Amino acid sequence: MQQTLQDTVKTQILVIGNGMVGHHFIEQLRQRDAGCRVTVLCGEPQLAYDRVYLSSYFTGTPFSELSMSTEQWYQEQQVDLQLNCWVERIVPTERLVYCRDGRVYSYEKLVLATGSYPFVPPIPGNDQPHCLVYRTLQDLQNIEASAAQSKVGVVIGGGLLGLEAANALKQLGLETHVVEFAPQLMAVQLDQAGGALLAQKIQQLGVTVHTGKGTQAIVPGTQCRYQLQFADGSTLETDLVLFSAGIRPYDQLGRSSGLAVGERGGIVINDLCQTSDPSIYAIGECALWQQKIFGLVAPGYQMARVVADQLVNQQQATLTFSGADMSTKLKLLGVEVGSIGDAHGKTPGAMSYLFTDPKAGHYKKLVVSQNGKKLLGAVLVGDTSPYDTLLQYALNGMPLPANPEQLILPASGQTVLPALVLPDSATICSCHNVAKGDIVGAIGAGVCDLASIKQCTKAATGCGGCSALLKSVVDEELKARGVEVSNHLCEHFAFSRQELLHLIQVEGLTTFYQILSQHGKGHGCEICKPTIGSLLASVHNEYVLKKPHVGLQDTNDTFLANMQKDGSYSIVPRIAGGEITADKLIVIGQVAKDYNLYCKITGGQRIDLFGARLEQLPQIWRLLVDAGFETGHAYGKSLRTVKSCVGSTWCRYGVQDSVGQAIAIENRYKGLRAPHKIKMAVSGCTRECAEAQSKDIGIIATERGWNLYVCGNGGMRPRHADLFATDLDTETLISYIDRILMFYIKTADRLTRTSVWLEKLDGGLAYLQDVVINDSLGIASELEAQMQRLAGTYACEWKATLDDPQSLKRFRHFVNSDKADPNILFVEERAQIRPATAEEKQQFQLQIPVKNLTEESIA
Repeated sequence: MQQTLQDTVKTQILVIGNGMVGHHFIEQLRQRDAGCRVTVLCGEPQLAYDRVYLSSYFTGTPFSELSMSTEQWYQEQQVDLQLNCWVERIVPTERLVYCRDGRVYSYEKLVLATGSYPFVPPIPGNDQPHCLVYRTLQDLQNIEASAAQSKVGVVIGGGLLGLEAANALKQLGLETHVVEFAPQLMAVQLDQAGGALLAQKIQQLGVTVHTGKGTQAIVPGTQCRYQLQFADGSTLETDLVLFSAGIRPYDQLGRSSGLAVGERGGIVINDLCQTSDPSIYAIGECALWQQKIFGLVAPGYQMARVVADQLVNQQQATLTFSGADMSTKLKLLGVEVGSIGDAHGKTPGAMSYLFTDPKAGHYKKLVVSQNGKKLLGAVLVGDTSPYDTLLQYALNGMPLPANPEQLILPASGQTVLPALVLPDSATICSCHNVAKGDIVGAIGAGVCDLASIKQCTKAATGCGGCSALLKSVVDEELKARGVEVSNHLCEHFAFSRQELLHLIQVEGLTTFYQILSQHGKGHGCEICKPTIGSLLASVHNEYVLKKPHVGLQDTNDTFLANMQKDGSYSIVPRIAGGEITADKLIVIGQVAKDYNLYCKITGGQRIDLFGARLEQLPQIWRLLVDAGFETGHAYGKSLRTVKSCVGSTWCRYGVQDSVGQAIAIENRYKGLRAPHKIKMAVSGCTRECAEAQSKDIGIIATERGWNLYVCGNGGMRPRHADLFATDLDTETLISYIDRILMFYIKTADRLTRTSVWLEKLDGGLAYLQDVVINDSLGIASELEAQMQRLAGTYACEWKATLDDPQSLKRFRHFVNSDKADPNILFVEERAQIRPATAEEKQQFQLQIPVKNLTEESIA
């Protein structure tokens, strides 16, 4: 029953909405004033949660990890939070708010943080079952339930949210399509060329893109649940439709209460975020400032700070809202994308620099002023490494170098802007409006580690996109003050890789979320997840696709094969020491012939089979495993190969059995997970036919035993291995290798080869020899025991997958369908297949004959 006015709940500041922006307002208000009476009315049943990481729910992140606070926090802040409390109307003349359940609240100041809702185009049939939106936690549950009954999913909308939604459908195993009305993807953020490359890269990853398509109706399908009918007469069958065609401000309360509203929606605000009623404020996506709606979280946070300042400091308030930078950097379906400022070059007189690398799939564009001195905008697709530097040039109006193209050309000049040259006014974190001067001030006040800097300034605690730049600023400022620099893994863990390894070992931690809840914060990222996945494998050696671990892996580890540029996979069975029987050669040849795979003998004496589709991987593995093969771990940061010459068995110069030794060593260390890949070799004499001195572990036979070389590598920066010990017997040789590798796993940073590790090791080679040979740290037996346990628990990951029905479910391109990925096409060249080029694919789709493209070569 509706309450009377005598029952009205009186409050000083009333907030409607408890999303990310509303929650941030409460934080900012309480930082400034702990005493004012505050009530928050939230329409959802959950506490405020992080919408930026909403899609991580589909990779196993529980709802609790997305929550931005707890009920206890609201109690401690003396905030009256009402969940499931839907506001129906506001009466500004009486300063009253009426709720659906009959409650009535009065206010002195009202803050509207009602956000936005998904725009669903007025398409006939858009209200049918399995026609969904992607916005809230409840939406995710609806999508998951629908996907369980579907094979094909379509996202209508090719903007930022649309591609996030497409990623969600792909993670759920559906054949995924994106339909965009504009002629390109992300038309707001990217230029035509950048949008085209993004579409190409996304299609290579298995999502079909349809641009320039206006959907006119959703009708019953013939092969799927529905059929989309387009304006050009074409159609597309689907079981699930996910609308992500933009947002609309949730301005109904403002509209119905007589507040000024924009022609196309949004509650009009001034620079103080006041509405047309000075006692009512609007912040976030419901607010319209100078005819602009800001759909990112950072501008909403800025508005929240302005209102908190106004309500607490009143006449002495200094903050105003003057717009926001809408630059963005993100990874969509695994493709790096960045957009800064005037990406389309619309500024009069603007000039553009373009760099394209078709082989790597990189597109970079700089937009500069007419005089070439100021950066106006940028587009980055495929490689966003210059983003932080370019953003600082743009935001701070810093003069460009004489040759601006250096900023986007690979390895040609300054591509990283030293943090020390940034002015104190430079914005480091746009989400929380943290300038470089704020960080320098915190360090000057005695805050000397990255975690504490984040805690006191809030930098890198929003979207996390500024994490690398923040670390650079902190590191350089600490170095300038003579302070030792922190080596924290990332913004989620205030520990180094080595410290996390020790925590895992000492506390017996076995899952990422255990480690995150006890020693980290946030939701994790592409740095810490695979790193901790590797650490867990190095300590516990559990199956990498076991449920708690599978969401941590990179693409290659997830599918136990190397993804190639066309979305197909390559398979490398282990051939220990390069020795193989004729029968096994025949099996490899037969597999390659049956599945039409490209064959290549690798530099590590193995055979690489290219061109396998995702759904074919288990079939191929079964044939190889049944023939006695195991995974070669070509996909992992682990031991790859132990190369060998034929040694004394055949060679007239050989003095030891290098093949036998290589096989024994490879079988001991196979599957060993490490900070980076490991390569080894064994040569049967000093003629060095196995090239052991360019390997992480190199062994050369002598008449008295084995010489051991360490920490060499080829690649971009070749390094000759160092002679570690001479004339070793086999038992001593193995014990030394055990100790070296385990010490490397314990002490190296992530993605660090042994060569770089040794160069950074305090004391270098002499120190490593002292630890391993002289046991100066007293840990030799411990290192050997740990290695023995890892060797004793080895299991072939291919075989483990074949024996696990749950894991096998992910090896289908489409759920409940054996249909092949239509984007994978091959062309015959030199009597083998190769991936078709984009031009050849287009010709095939237009039914133009392509030389050497046959039905048998279509995957």
